[in-house]
Order: sequence, then structure tokens, then C-alpha cells
Amino acid sequence: MATNPQDRARRTNDAWTAGPVYAMVRATVRCLLWPYFRVRTTGREHIPVDGPVILAPVHRSNLDSFLLSPLTRRRLRALAKISLFERQPLAWFLASLGAFPVRRSGADRESMRVARDLLAEDDLLLVFHEGTRSDGPRIAELFDGTAWLAAKAGARVVPVGIAGSGDAMPAGAKFPKPRRIRLVVHPALEPPEPRAPRSALKAWTAELESSLQAALDEANAGI
Repeated sequence: MATNPQDRARRTNDAWTAGPVYAMVRATVRCLLWPYFRVRTTGREHIPVDGPVILAPVHRSNLDSFLLSPLTRRRLRALAKISLFERQPLAWFLASLGAFPVRRSGADRESMRVARDLLAEDDLLLVFHEGTRSDGPRIAELFDGTAWLAAKAGARVVPVGIAGSGDAMPAGAKFPKPRRIRLVVHPALEPPEPRAPRSALKAWTAELESSLQAALDEANAGI
């Protein structure tokens, strides 16, 4: 019997019900939310169809993770703060969607461990590299954690620009507004070498930052 949120989430992730729940939510987003926000997409073909992959979008709104799900037929996995898993049925629903709980205290080490476990199963992992929601046309500074994770897991990293979601549902808003949203997917970056030195990880992070900024600029230009 599961004794902690991680164990319970793992059991729900692996249950047969998770697939239909995710498919239903993905279809709802595609058929209702995308038309509501007049979503336009570019570059969906850049998301690899197999193998460990990190989907690396900018983060402007709580809508972002939902809006990304129809970009690919692969099930998105994500890390979420453990407090969201304290109550049912929300905990069951989030785990069915592929979310996995991590603690904010000491979250860096725990989230990296959980992320490596998911990528070792050839999952598609959603990681918001800016950490928290940001505003404006420039992305927040990126750190080397993604480079390290990509190197250790052998995961390709796909930059995604999102424009309009911050206007559709800014921080503190309870209901989304019908604003136009643009999603731009750039080609996947190959991971650094598993034993890459820190200087190589920094250079790779700079490449990711440049590609992510370019994707965001293209998305903003299309609004």
C-alpha cells in the first residue's frame, strides 16, 4: 500500500485509468481551449516521437502546461509542488495527467532525481526553465540544471515560445480571457556529453537560452 505522495502518484501514473483521463483532457484542450484562444502553432514536427525528451517552454501563465498537451500525441510528464497533492480528488487528477510531486525544501536534488527517473523511462518531461512565471518579451536567466539533466539522461531538449497566455490569464486571474495565443516549437537541441565539464554545460545553456528567446520572439511576432 502506498505510504507517501510519491508512491501514490506513481501508482496513479501507472494505472490503466491514467491514459483515458489524459486523452480526455488533451481532447478538451484541443477542441475547446485552442479555438477559444485562437491558438496557432508552428514547428510541432520538431518534437521527437520517441526517446527521452525535455520540453522546454517559456512560462507566462498557469494555462501554459494545459495548452501544450495537444502539440504531441505523447503524454506529457511534469513535476509539481507537493502541496497540490494533499487533497483528493485533485491529487488523483494531477497524477493521472502525469504530474509527480516534489517538495520545495530541498526540491533541486529531489526534482532532479525524479526527473532522471522519468526520463530513464523514455518519457516526455515538461520543464519550465525560468522557474516561475515571467512577464515581458525577454526570458528570465537560465541556470545549468537543465544542461546537467539533459546530459545525464541523454535527453534532447525542445525550446517552445508561448505568446499571449500571460494576457489571457495573468497572475491572480480566476478566469481566462479570449486572447490570441501563439505556440512556436524550435528544433530539438542534442544533449551535452554525459561527463561534460562545467564550461561545456554553461555554453550549452547559453545555446538553449538563445534558442528559447528566438522562439519567444517568433511567437510574439505572430500575435
